[in-house]
Amino acid sequence: MVGTHLTTHDHGLTYNFMVVGSVERPIADEDRADLVFNALGDRTRRDILRRSMDGELSVSALARSYAMSFAAVQKHVAVLDRAGLVTKHRHGRQQLVRTELAAVQAAQTLLDEFGSVWRARIDRSTDVLATQNQCAGP
Repeated sequence: MVGTHLTTHDHGLTYNFMVVGSVERPIADEDRADLVFNALGDRTRRDILRRSMDGELSVSALARSYAMSFAAVQKHVAVLDRAGLVTKHRHGRQQLVRTELAAVQAAQTLLDEFGSVWRARIDRSTDVLATQNQCAGP
């Protein structure tokens, strides 16, 4: 690996060493991640996701749980649906919502990957600091 020898004067090199090995993904995966984490960024949507994990719920039943209009709940469900976190289907006059566990697990996998990357960066930072301390001497 280029730039693995570091001195206390190589600050830019230290940064470059720390970011080596970043995870690259196809654009479609990044777009999907944006949709998923945008959807999860709202507490009402997270609650809808939790409620629909136990089984299918109608949008009407969900709407009764919140101090907002039926249309507002429909919009929240639509955001979750676009992100792939829930699926919707009609049963008679009702629109039923169900959590897509595979999508939730994929989001967890992505978070685990970020955790691994950051743990590795912290480990490399620790190694760099130890090397710099050894070079500086007592």
